[in-house]
Amino acid sequence: MQTEEASSLLLEYTQDKVAVVDESGAFVFCNAAVERILGYDREALIGEDAFQFVHPDDVDDVRAEFQWVISQDESTTETIRYRYQAADDSYVWFESRFSNVTDDAIGGYVVSSRDISEQVAEQRRREESESRLAELSRSVCDVLWMFDADWEQLLFVNAAYEEVYGGDVDQLREDPASFVENVHPEDREHLREGMARLSAGDPVNIEYRVGGDGNYDSWVWVQGTPIVEDGEVVRVVGFTRDVTDRRRRERQLAVMDNLLRHNLRNDVSIIIGNASLIASEAEEPHSHRASVIREVGEELIETAAKERDIIDLITGDEAPTTVDVVDLASAAVKRARERFPAATVAFDAPSSAPATGLAELTQALVELIDNAVRHAEDDAPTVRVSVETVGDRVEVRVDDDCPPIPDEEYQVLTGDSEMTDVYHTTGLGLWLVHWTVELSQGFVSFERRDGGNRVTVSLSAA
Repeated sequence: MQTEEASSLLLEYTQDKVAVVDESGAFVFCNAAVERILGYDREALIGEDAFQFVHPDDVDDVRAEFQWVISQDESTTETIRYRYQAADDSYVWFESRFSNVTDDAIGGYVVSSRDISEQVAEQRRREESESRLAELSRSVCDVLWMFDADWEQLLFVNAAYEEVYGGDVDQLREDPASFVENVHPEDREHLREGMARLSAGDPVNIEYRVGGDGNYDSWVWVQGTPIVEDGEVVRVVGFTRDVTDRRRRERQLAVMDNLLRHNLRNDVSIIIGNASLIASEAEEPHSHRASVIREVGEELIETAAKERDIIDLITGDEAPTTVDVVDLASAAVKRARERFPAATVAFDAPSSAPATGLAELTQALVELIDNAVRHAEDDAPTVRVSVETVGDRVEVRVDDDCPPIPDEEYQVLTGDSEMTDVYHTTGLGLWLVHWTVELSQGFVSFERRDGGNRVTVSLSAA
């Protein structure tokens, strides 16, 4: 095969549209790609003005670029993007390469055009996505950020950074590590450890103090996630939220907790001690009344102990992890059997049932069993505890033979009713159950059954 024949054959098989036009822009030659890409009969295009098919918004720029290229004395090549009309009146995006190199054998100027419609469409989708992200980032109070894996390049941050950290966005772009200077000196090592974990591929969930004026009077909560490609961390992304108000409430709760732990407990212990003396020394009816005072005092101390558990629960920073619900339920059953030897606490469970939750679920289950025993009308009640995996949920069921739980008791916990001044519901024990399960990303349901109640704790199976 002659070289000229081979070149002609290769030209026909190339994926790009290759055309030859004269200096006025009229087609002299088109390869087969013009039929595949645009749907035209290439022979019918010969002699037609190539510029008549260029989009009206692009034609002036394309014609000017072509005329400039062919007017140059030296060898010149330029590339331009534009829209070109197809046979079905749709438009195809072309990236064309104009060259002024020609000779008599070619008979004109070669224009090589590549279909970049998909590339342009993808770029537009990306730009639209980035535009929506920018709009979203401007409307949120959280700091949205993205760095490279080494924290040496800031890839994105929204304007909320200046409000939350008290720093300057332009300075952060110039020096991506400068935000550390706005962190309390005592918290910087904790922050750097979190940054190192992110770079190593581990997500982080941390809190620290910030303040651009050196007061460091704001607390922030940071969640970060590594972006891994081909087994390597390429970026780290996350958000920072101002949680100063929450930390203030937690401090207030801690103060109230100390009050209940010490002052109230000590004072009530004195009341109980004196009531016990009166009950042992006085005659009726004073002896009975002193016993009532003592019992109520003991209930107050027990309530204070539950309050302490609740404070520890809701102010702690423990996140749900994978737990074996069978182990937690088994520990709760064991504790209940030791505490109430007259009661029968039956337990039915598989060998294991992994789920997402907190270790404090044991205390919540203890509370449910205790309630069932305490409210039973029988002196030797029976409580049945079972664990079962149902689909993508792990359920712990506590069945009792007690009178029906009042609607007001559980509807407040499930959100079906509001707490009112008339009915203050409910014991701190059930609130402990509710909050423990909620923080475990589960839910509690109540069901009345023949001769008793069923309380179900439902968790996500791991």
